[in-house]
Order: sequence, then structure tokens, then C-alpha cells
Amino acid sequence: MTEEPRKAPPSTALPRKAAARTAKLAALPLGYAGRSALGLGKRIGGKPAEAVLSEIQQRTAEQLFRTLGELKGGAMKFGQMLSVLEAAFPEELAGPYRDQLTRLQDAAPPMPTQTVREILEHDLGPDWKERLVWLDGGPTAAASIGQVHQGHWADGREVAVKVQYPGAGEALMSDLRQLSRLARTAAPLVPGVDLKPLVAELQARAADELDYHLEAEAQHTFAEAFRDDPDIVVPDVVEVGDTVLVTEWLESPASMASVIADGTHEERNHYGELFVRFLFSGPARTGMLHADPHPGNYRILPTPDGAPGRLGVLDFGAVARLPERGLPEAMGRLLRIAADEDEAELVEGLRREGFIKDRITVDPAQVLDYLAPFVEPTKVERFRFSRAWMRTQFARVNDPRSPAYTVGMKLNLPPSYLLIHRTWLAGVGVLCQLECEAPFRQILTESLPGFAERS
Repeated sequence: MTEEPRKAPPSTALPRKAAARTAKLAALPLGYAGRSALGLGKRIGGKPAEAVLSEIQQRTAEQLFRTLGELKGGAMKFGQMLSVLEAAFPEELAGPYRDQLTRLQDAAPPMPTQTVREILEHDLGPDWKERLVWLDGGPTAAASIGQVHQGHWADGREVAVKVQYPGAGEALMSDLRQLSRLARTAAPLVPGVDLKPLVAELQARAADELDYHLEAEAQHTFAEAFRDDPDIVVPDVVEVGDTVLVTEWLESPASMASVIADGTHEERNHYGELFVRFLFSGPARTGMLHADPHPGNYRILPTPDGAPGRLGVLDFGAVARLPERGLPEAMGRLLRIAADEDEAELVEGLRREGFIKDRITVDPAQVLDYLAPFVEPTKVERFRFSRAWMRTQFARVNDPRSPAYTVGMKLNLPPSYLLIHRTWLAGVGVLCQLECEAPFRQILTESLPGFAERS
């Protein structure tokens, strides 16, 4: 008796859809230019410049993030990356953008239920209903390349069923190619942010994020490492296919985005500290760094009386696999040297690690000043992160008139540090959105190799 061949996966009209996606992305800078021209006419007509700018930014934000949300794929992933840097934008720009950015962290249009069932049959086999005995008809959450449904597994467990959008791989790469071409012309859409490196990083790790088997391996490793942790919860993997990932269900009222929006002082500090502890303790326990720290991936788990409780962590599609099975010892050592303000030793250490290339001359004091966003939180017992602090730092290192900007142009980021750097920067962005206070120095002393006090 021969086995019946499985059905082909659901297909999409990729050429036609790709053309439509390209047209929408290409329209973004054109739309901005048109609104700017209209704004000029309004100013000539006597309307206050501040009001015109605010109106342009509001409409631009709505178009940009509505388009990114509709397109999913690389466009939405790009928007999610921008969302964690929102705290760095000047307030007059961040205001119009903030609501649209936040919506991207938890929402995207759903795919039809029949399509979901066809994908499950293709990936898990024709008997999938014998294992997944109930599946919610509508998605409970959406991500950049897939959506999540709640279900019941045959052994009684509640499960989360993540299903990749049909054609997600082609759409992701197409979006990233288009965003890469538009990065320079679209710069006015997000003032002060260099878009090209962000897109380049997304392109570099796109294949890993599409591989659900690789994601399942990473999530299971984290689940094992944190199984008995009193503060962090990682759901384990139940089953995996090429475009389906079934994990244990994590019951949570909201993501960390809700704490950012209207959390109490106690909640902000509590979940901010757990967030930092997870990011820095994970590498030593697993050999990997969770590299997608936008708030939608972090779920709050309050105690029965409503007090702040544990922190749940989801989505392990983007992880940095660390060759030293932990964060580099040199990273902690250099950060400690910077915290101790040993300028000469800092520059020498940066040279040894490849951050400053041969024949490049730098002013040690200016190097130390440039690293302030990473160093300042380590110099006190408890550091208060805030939007105002991040905006100040961001404006300083991105101002061509500032010495810090000149230093930044001379420094080199070794490939092995690229994802670590981006994750740390994004993590600081989330902490500043939380406006939380955390014992950052103590956490690094406990978890970052090389950071302990120098003898």
C-alpha cells in the first residue's frame, strides 16, 4: 500500500502581489514629498510652520506604518525594529509616530482559516487533527511572517500554533530588497535614523527567521534553561514543521507594551529589571542571545492578586548563536574599563578587539564620550532610563557637529558583535520606553563575563 502524496502548500499569486507590495513601498517617499510640497503651500498661505510640520508628520506616520502593517514580511519586521527605537526620536517627531509604531508590535491582518488548515495538513500530515484536537478559528496574535492560533493538544495541553504566511520567504526577501533601495530616499520618513544598516541586518538574518526548525531548537534550549527560573517563563516546543511551530500556550493578559503605555511605577521597574536579567543571563545558560527585544515578545504574568509577577518570553526566530557560549569576555572587560574612565586602556582594548583599525587615530576622551549611552547606566547602583535621556544621547552621537559623531565614523563594528550591539541598543530603547529604574551595574556584574571589578 503506497502512501498518498501530501498536498502542495497553499500558493499565492506572488508576481502580482510582489508588484503591488513594491508599488506601496515605493509610494512612501513620494507621499512624503507630496505632503511636504503641500505643507510649503500652506506656510506661504499663512499657516504656522509648527502646525504644518505636525500635520505632515502625522500623515506620514499613518501612511508609513499602515503600509508596513499591511505588507507583513520584511516591511513589518522593519517597522517592529523601528518601534523599539521610538524613544530616541525628538518628542515633536515621536508624538505623531508613537501610536502607529506601537500598533505594529501586536497586530497584522489575518489569513483565512481555510489557508491555515491547509498549511497544517501539509506540514503535520493528514492526521494532524488527531493531535491538534481543537483550533481557534481566528488568530490570537500576528507576527511579521506568521500568525498564532490557540489550540488544544491531544494530551490535554493548551498550545500556541504559529503558522507562517504562504509565500512569506519570497515576500520577506522582496520587501528587504525594496527597502534597501529606498533606504536613502526614505530617510526623511524617520529623521535621525540611518535606515541602511537596519535593513542590511534584517537581510543578513532573514533565512534563520524563516526556518521554524531552527527556531524550535532555540526555543527548546531556552525553555530547558529557564524551566525552574522563578522570574522567567519560556514555553516549550510541542511539534514543528517547515512552516508550523506548535508550542505550549502562555496565558498572559498583555504584553510589555501595556506596561509602556500605562504601567505603574512599580510595574515599570519590576518588568524592566526582569527584561534586563533575561537578556544578560540567557547567553551563559544557552549559548544564545535572544535578539528580537521588541515589547510584543515579552508577556506579563501578574500574580493572582494583580501584583507584578513573572515575565514570559516568546519568539525565538532571531537569536545570536555565540561561539564562546556566552557574551564575549572582552565586551564586559572593555565596558568595565570605560566605566572606570581609563581612556588609554579603553582605546588600546578596542584596538585589540578590532573596534579601532590600524592607522586610525582617535581622541581617547572623545571615544569615552561616544560610548556614554552604554557606559552611564553601569556607573551607579540604580540607573533611571528615560525617553529624555535617550533622546539626548541619540541627538549627540548623530549630530555631525558633535565630536562624538566624528568618533562614531572612525569606529569599526566587528561582525561577531553586530547582532549583540543591535540587541543591546534595542534593549536600551525598550528600557527608555518603560521609563524604568534598574540595578543595571549589579546585573552586569552577575551576568556579563569580564565586567566584575578589576583587581
